[in-house]
Amino acid sequence: MVDILIAAIVGVLLACTTGAAIQYYRLIRKAHLEYEKAREVVEDVVLSFNRELERETGKIDMIAYRIEGNASKIDSGVKRIESVEKRILPLADQLNAIAESNQTMNATLTETKTKIETIENAEAKLRAQVTTLEEQVQKFSAAPEINREPVILIKRDKAMAALTDTEIAVLEMLTTEGAKTAPEIKERVQLSREHTARLMKKLYEEGYLERETGKIPFRYSVKKEMEKLLRKPESTQM
Repeated sequence: MVDILIAAIVGVLLACTTGAAIQYYRLIRKAHLEYEKAREVVEDVVLSFNRELERETGKIDMIAYRIEGNASKIDSGVKRIESVEKRILPLADQLNAIAESNQTMNATLTETKTKIETIENAEAKLRAQVTTLEEQVQKFSAAPEINREPVILIKRDKAMAALTDTEIAVLEMLTTEGAKTAPEIKERVQLSREHTARLMKKLYEEGYLERETGKIPFRYSVKKEMEKLLRKPESTQM
């Protein structure tokens, strides 16, 4: 009986062990299958990641290439900007000089404009004065007036003997022919212009003549008192 019981117990243990081994094998198999699936998934993920990584790396390389190209272009642009700045700086100085020159010119123009306005005002005043003078000249021409200088009274103590023959001839000519100018008298007495002018001035200052000063040259005429003296001998001879 004991052997049978042991044999039964061993059989049960073997059955339990076999069942546990089978169950364990199944679990291991299932875990292996799960591992294989997980590995495939991981490999797919890694493969996809590598592909994406390669793509991104390609993009990064392209971006780096473009950046390098842009950097080269930027360097070239910077050099061009520096060259342009070098050209602009003298132009800026010239522009500043031109601006200062323009300010000076504006000030000069303003001053010139002021002077022109002053000249125009003075010209307007001068025109007004000229117009007034022209009106006065027209009035004077329309109604001329003979201005006579104050008559110098003849002195009674002077006699005809105090006169030279030329002076007497001039007085007689003026008495007979009327008033004349110094140039007209010069042609008649055959004297120089200076000599004639001195002679007429002397006769006038000594009171023998009077003169008209309305226009130049002056016209000389014999005073009324002198005419009487000059005509007395003629009346006595008759």
